[in-house]
Amino acid sequence: MQLKTKLILLISLVICISYGITFYRTSSFQEELVVQQATRQAKMLFNQIRLTRQWVSDHNGLFLVKTSGVESNPFLEDGEIQDDQGHWLVKRNPAMVTRELSLYAAKEGMGQFNVTSLQPMNPVNAPDAFERRSLLKFAQGLPEAVEIEQLGGSYRLRYMAPLIVDSQCLVCHDQQGYALGDIRGGMNVTVPMDWAYAEIKGNNRMLLWIALATIVIVSLSIYLLFNFLVAKRLSLLAAAMDGYPQQSFPTVAERNDEIGVLSQHFQRLCNRLETSQKDLDVSREQVFQSEKQAALGRLVAGIAHEINNPLGGMQNCIQTMQRNMDRPELQVRYMAMLGQGTEKIKGIVQKLLNIGRKEPLEVSKGDVDQVIRDCLELSCVGHKNIQTNLDLGINQLVTTGIESLRQVIMNLAGNAVQAIGAHEGEIRVSSHLDDEKIFIELSDTGPGIKPEYLDKIFEPFFTTKQVGDGTGLGLSVSAALINQLGGSIAVKNRPAGGACFTLQIPVAGHSLLKGDE
Repeated sequence: MQLKTKLILLISLVICISYGITFYRTSSFQEELVVQQATRQAKMLFNQIRLTRQWVSDHNGLFLVKTSGVESNPFLEDGEIQDDQGHWLVKRNPAMVTRELSLYAAKEGMGQFNVTSLQPMNPVNAPDAFERRSLLKFAQGLPEAVEIEQLGGSYRLRYMAPLIVDSQCLVCHDQQGYALGDIRGGMNVTVPMDWAYAEIKGNNRMLLWIALATIVIVSLSIYLLFNFLVAKRLSLLAAAMDGYPQQSFPTVAERNDEIGVLSQHFQRLCNRLETSQKDLDVSREQVFQSEKQAALGRLVAGIAHEINNPLGGMQNCIQTMQRNMDRPELQVRYMAMLGQGTEKIKGIVQKLLNIGRKEPLEVSKGDVDQVIRDCLELSCVGHKNIQTNLDLGINQLVTTGIESLRQVIMNLAGNAVQAIGAHEGEIRVSSHLDDEKIFIELSDTGPGIKPEYLDKIFEPFFTTKQVGDGTGLGLSVSAALINQLGGSIAVKNRPAGGACFTLQIPVAGHSLLKGDE
């Protein structure tokens, strides 16, 4: 998943959580505010009804002309009276006034209110569940009770407060054993809340759409800004990194921000790498030459003996010729022997010059099989106990790093000679050309390489020889040279004993038969 996708998702998640908390708190606050407003409205209505009841009670009730629909109250002792004109009047006490006003309010959709008690005189005024709970709590000192009820898909607020017994109340309720200051019941006010919850739902929908629109706008803005300020510039920086070092590293971010600073640091890193690479090239060239000199030094002892033999014979020939100046046939014979000795010394010196030539990376046409013969002959000079077994099948000139390959063969052959030591042994070398690749296999009959060392022998300065016997650079340099030629070098132990090195080197150009040169 891309960084910008993660960033947008995380920011969207944070926005969603923030809006979720805000949405929940706003919705709760709306509901609390509406409930508070409805509660104040219910309190005002409660106080209006209470004052109306108080006014009725202070005037010993209301008397209405008895007509159809205006019946007397059977629970009142003096529920009916007749005036001087003979009209029958029916009495309305505060409870009946409250109930009839409630019916009028219900018809207008303004709510309902009624008076109830745990000991009602009229069974119609018996409390429901909410009223009973509230009356019990009033007895424990609760000043008022408020609840939101949902009935048949409609919401309503119910408010109830206690009614305290006063002297006017005892006129009708003294038979029930009430005393002044007692709670004789409570008045319940019910206010419809459907309109309020409809507004709350509408506001919630509006907030939800605003939240969704904000998330989309913010996410899109972040996406575009991230692409413009970060992703695009990082892509340019990545492209510049991929093109390095084949292409010079350009300045892809000139702004003085984090990416600009990163670009500047990377450019400084490239400069340090280039400097280090130059130093490394110089050091590697020095190591190559040092390893060559070390290889030459190891050959000096055997080559000196090999040169001294023909020199000694040549010196004897000269002395003999000086003593027998009068014998022409002897002069001719010894002159031929002197020529043979000179040619032998010349060949040895030429091979040494080829080994020491400073051309490790030059690609040219050459005879790989002859290079192998020369290297084996030089390496085995003075070691009569070592036999060479050559199976060379290239038999043509090929284009490759001839001098680099010469140094590698010298290193491997020299290591094989040292591995065999003073014991009787054999060095086997085979070569062939297949699919434009040179295959060379060099093995010896020495003790081989310990298994735990097989993956380390190509590391620089790794050696199992005694201090002073080796630098630990020969195989490392050889591996570096083969890699520069685009090839590979591998090592394994032979089942019969000894180490076996395998070289694969691609041919750099078309081969040229020796006869076509």
